[in-house]
Amino acid sequence: MPPTHTPQQTEMPAPAEAVAPLMRGIAVLRRLTDEGGTMSPSAIERSTGLARSTVDRITATLARMEYVRPAGRDVTLAPRLMELGNAYLSALRIPSLLGGRADALADELDESVSLAVGDGDGIRFVHQATRRRAMSLSFRIGDLLPAERTAPGPLLAAGWDAEAWQRWRERRATDPEGLAFAAVPPHSPPDEQEFAVRAERARRDGWALDDQLIEPGLVALAVPVRSHGGHVACLVSVVSHTSRHTAASLRDTLLPRLLTAAAAMEQDLRQAPPAAAPDPPAALASWTGASKQELGREFNESLARGLTVLAAFGEGREALTLTEVALATGLARATARRALITLEHLGYVTVRDREHRLTPRVLALGYPPLSVATLPQIAQPHLTTLTGQVRDSASLAVLVGDDIQYTGRVATRRIMNVNITVGTRFPAHATSMGRVLLAAQPAPERESRLARTPPHALTPYTVTRPDDLRAVLDGVLADGYALVDEELEVGLRSVAVPVHDRRGTVVAAVNVAMHSSSRTLEECVTDVLPRLRATAGRIEADLHITERYVRVPAM
Repeated sequence: MPPTHTPQQTEMPAPAEAVAPLMRGIAVLRRLTDEGGTMSPSAIERSTGLARSTVDRITATLARMEYVRPAGRDVTLAPRLMELGNAYLSALRIPSLLGGRADALADELDESVSLAVGDGDGIRFVHQATRRRAMSLSFRIGDLLPAERTAPGPLLAAGWDAEAWQRWRERRATDPEGLAFAAVPPHSPPDEQEFAVRAERARRDGWALDDQLIEPGLVALAVPVRSHGGHVACLVSVVSHTSRHTAASLRDTLLPRLLTAAAAMEQDLRQAPPAAAPDPPAALASWTGASKQELGREFNESLARGLTVLAAFGEGREALTLTEVALATGLARATARRALITLEHLGYVTVRDREHRLTPRVLALGYPPLSVATLPQIAQPHLTTLTGQVRDSASLAVLVGDDIQYTGRVATRRIMNVNITVGTRFPAHATSMGRVLLAAQPAPERESRLARTPPHALTPYTVTRPDDLRAVLDGVLADGYALVDEELEVGLRSVAVPVHDRRGTVVAAVNVAMHSSSRTLEECVTDVLPRLRATAGRIEADLHITERYVRVPAM
């Protein structure tokens, strides 16, 4: 097992005013993150050295905040935790300002492109535009890499002072193989002289190469993107495989285009409008007292209040004074001050001229494993809850051509059950989820589908006349749900609602399916539909948090 310490973790003793429950809660989140997002309470206990009662209290508090959820006997990170990393990325503004340029460059070069920032003596990714290949880049937003094994690292090291170099040496001395960097395989790193030479060359040339230092077979080229003040705002790199490029051919072929893209990014930074005015104070911690009263000792109010401080930052709130943090969270100044002292000690907040800012290390709180979630993975726990409520099977599906394809499903345990598996496809016109998805299509697209593939009968009850189906779809659009009775299979009844992304586009549908003898049509509307809509709302809430800075695959 990798060492329990983390890269750049402070060795200084905690200040007397530090909040111990906040420190312990963050330690649990870091272990969950490093282990891929899921651990048993016993494993958390062993890896952190915390008492089991303490672990249980921390996970109960985090579950109340919806930052973790139970998964059988395990604890797993939940999408809402990403609001902490989103606060940092929103305050940074780099992904929103430059992410489109990175995506376009990846399309142009047909290679993976990354944006990274410095984090101590490492680099941390803040945007990824990856290419889908058998051998593709697997780094995630929030992953931390040692500077000496990357292309951006020498460019950052070119600006280090003597103190920064000394911290780098100390880290290498305590962890020579980089075992604490969970995102990369263990490797004997280059010696100090070699890295110093690379840093000097990067300072002179304005670009840097990584020739299979991260992993055999991977090569990368990086250039800096500077702000109008001249300091490095981020680093843009292109990553390829040795089956496509050597390090030298990557440089010779792609450096001019990478430099052009970096220049365009710098122009975007210079011309960026001021950050949006901050929203009114949200009083993020106002609910903690009620939670404490309800859960008693199981709820650790100090931990919850400390984490709300991180969520107080964002666009227009990239730098906050103590007074502003207290106002935004609803915390007393003394409470906010102790939380900020703790977060600064742990490296998640930095302070200058009485203004506090988040550091890239905030992304280490769950962001890497959560940033690669698919829509079915996001929906699955909610489908499980829904199935438990209605005692019938619940499913998620997307539109594929003229069919729906099941991408998520939780079956109920009954003698007579609806037997459908993930991957199954059915004609969209005869299913509740298909009608929800068809109804959401623009009118020209819907008409094109009907003309291309006229509806056909699957049972004696299937709607097959195009005019009748048009009227049905118009009603689905107006009502916001579809109810289909024995049109796909005799005896099968289902009700479905849409799932919307952040832009309001319908990207999937969820349904409950049952035998027609188990509920009347009226009971489907009065009993099942409200729970189904609530489930879709919870899926959408998690999806909207997740996709703020990452792309969420629908399948």
